[in-house]
Amino acid sequence: FYDSTGAKLEGGLALLNANARLTAEIARVSGVVPQIAVVTGTCAGTNAINAASADLCIMAEDAELFLNAPFNTPDGKLEGAGKAANAAKSGVADILAKDDAEAIAKAKKLAAILPANNISLAGNDDFAENDAAVSASMKGADLVAALADKNSTVELGAEFGTAAYTAFASVNWATVAFVATDKAAKLTAADCAKIARFVQLADVFSIPVVTVVNTEGFEASSAAELAGSVRDAAKLAQVYASATTTKINLITGKAIGAAYAAFDSADISYAWEKAVIAPMSPEAVKVFMGEEADTTPFKAASLGMIDGVIAAEDTKQAVASAVDLCSSKRVAAPTRKHVNFVF
Repeated sequence: FYDSTGAKLEGGLALLNANARLTAEIARVSGVVPQIAVVTGTCAGTNAINAASADLCIMAEDAELFLNAPFNTPDGKLEGAGKAANAAKSGVADILAKDDAEAIAKAKKLAAILPANNISLAGNDDFAENDAAVSASMKGADLVAALADKNSTVELGAEFGTAAYTAFASVNWATVAFVATDKAAKLTAADCAKIARFVQLADVFSIPVVTVVNTEGFEASSAAELAGSVRDAAKLAQVYASATTTKINLITGKAIGAAYAAFDSADISYAWEKAVIAPMSPEAVKVFMGEEADTTPFKAASLGMIDGVIAAEDTKQAVASAVDLCSSKRVAAPTRKHVNFVF
């Protein structure tokens, strides 16, 4: 819990050294036990670094988080600097709560569905079975809510990367990390960064990742290229490919070009009957090749690209069975310190 106006100046170098040691300890246990930062007041300087280094950061709406005090910077009149809303939009705060009590409640729910450590299983039996039916019109949060145990979903990063939906939830009382890319036509750099961070967290604690794929690809614009969007797209692809946790793909709409390749490292992949899987849009294929392309999921299944074509109403059973089937997955990774992730 962070609620402090900062360090006492008379602490001097001893305090500076103590803060450095604290930061080092937070890094040392990262990936060993879950770390949840709850910011209920002011969180500045080194504390802000520590809070942002946690696996998950929850902020009360009236809390503040900043590296340098906004009123002491040359552009200190910037509206919203240091506020919780800005921390959420920039991807630092995963969850905004209306007050301290709600922040604590959110933290308790997350702590309940995350594992105790990196060798424990994640999940509990606090949730009820869900009798909601899945329909082909469902997207994002609605689809995930129908697939998960009742009232078990906890969305992360709602204000950041808004074309993607990420949430922890329970499926048959086992914790699952859901990613849905069907909130907009294309993914931005922020969406890629958000998804990559979330999948990396799930992988650290061996939480299965279920990805709902329905996107035409990545945002295409000069501004996006200048902002380094390829870097974030590369990190997304790298995180998915290197993750050794269970990965399940559900293609509900479009899986086209580089986006298909970025997500194509799943243990089990299913597609809905009207899904489109192609190297580029069917319209573009027709323009460049002068012929209709077979972009149906049945063609992809015949080539071994996916494991099956399913009806929307069969999705819940298919996902639950896939999670259970892969529960004993073990991977012998190459000897190395860690993946050299793109940043």
